[in-house]
Parts: sequence; structure tokens; C-alpha cells
Amino acid sequence: MEITLIRHGKSTLKQNQRITCWEFKNWIQKYNEHGVINETSFPHQTLEKITNANVVITSDLKRAIDSATLLNSHIKIIPDPLFREAELPVPARNLRIKLPPNMWSIIMRCLWYRGYSNECEPYSSTKERATRATEILIKNAKQHQSVVLVGHGIMNLMIAKELQRLGWKGNKRSGTKHWRSTTYSL
Repeated sequence: MEITLIRHGKSTLKQNQRITCWEFKNWIQKYNEHGVINETSFPHQTLEKITNANVVITSDLKRAIDSATLLNSHIKIIPDPLFREAELPVPARNLRIKLPPNMWSIIMRCLWYRGYSNECEPYSSTKERATRATEILIKNAKQHQSVVLVGHGIMNLMIAKELQRLGWKGNKRSGTKHWRSTTYSL
């Protein structure tokens, strides 16, 4: 049995100018609504795993679904909101500073790990969701032998950690680069 975690491709959203923390909330929404850049080549291992998978699951976000379709347009995809990326909090008040969206993402993700969850799912709840997601992947692996999840960076990391805790063997750290895959087996 094997479970492969693939991170989605790069977003088509190219908004890198400095924004306020309140504008960051709108940026998150736009990021979730955008698809991915139509690449011409992909990592060989990623293509091999998705081509040979008996089940392909994605989150229900456009970038994950589009990524799975770009990797193999002939597969049946099972989208599921359970596999969505861990949400980012937004500041409760306007801090009146402008930063690039990637800086806001880093700051907000660090705060989220420390327990700050204004207008988003808390870390503890996301961890529970990752555990449920892992259970679904394992159930599918038991039924179908090989499962691929085209998902998101943080959620894939949390699922990978749970798989390892349950005795699945693979890289200690799930691939965080776009299009990269990491396989776990039992």
C-alpha cells in the first residue's frame, strides 16, 4: 500500500505589491479562487505516481483540482474540502503597514502556529482535520493499494506527520515545492 502526497502547482495570481493586513484578507480569497500556471513539464516521479494511482483525491480548491488535471487529464478526481489548506488568520485591527503578500503569509502562519486564529480554523482543529484526512487516505489505500492526494503545503506536512506516527515509511518531511511528490508506504 502506498500514499503519495503532491503539492499543487504555482498559482496564476501574480499580485506581489505591498498591501495592508486588511487587503491581505482579500488576497487570500483571490488566491483560493485562482488556478495554476499551465506548466509544460513536471517532475518525473510526480507524473509516474499520479499515472499509476488507483485513486486520486484533491482538495476542493481550484488550484488543487487544476493541478491534478494538468498532471493527468484522463484520471477521475475526487475533490474533498477536508483536504483544503490550513487557513491563515487575519489581524483583528488594521496595523497600517504594507507588506508583500508572501510576508503577510509568513507572519500570519507563524502566529497561527502559536495559537492566533482570527477569522480562521485554529491550529488544533486543523490538526484534527489532518488526522481525519489521513484516515480517509489510509482507508482508500487499503481498498485500492495506491492513492494520490494533490493537496497543499501545510496540510500535506500535517498528513505526512500523521502517516509517520502511524508507522508509514517515507521521507521525514513531505515535499513543499510546487509539483513535488512524497510517497509513504506500509
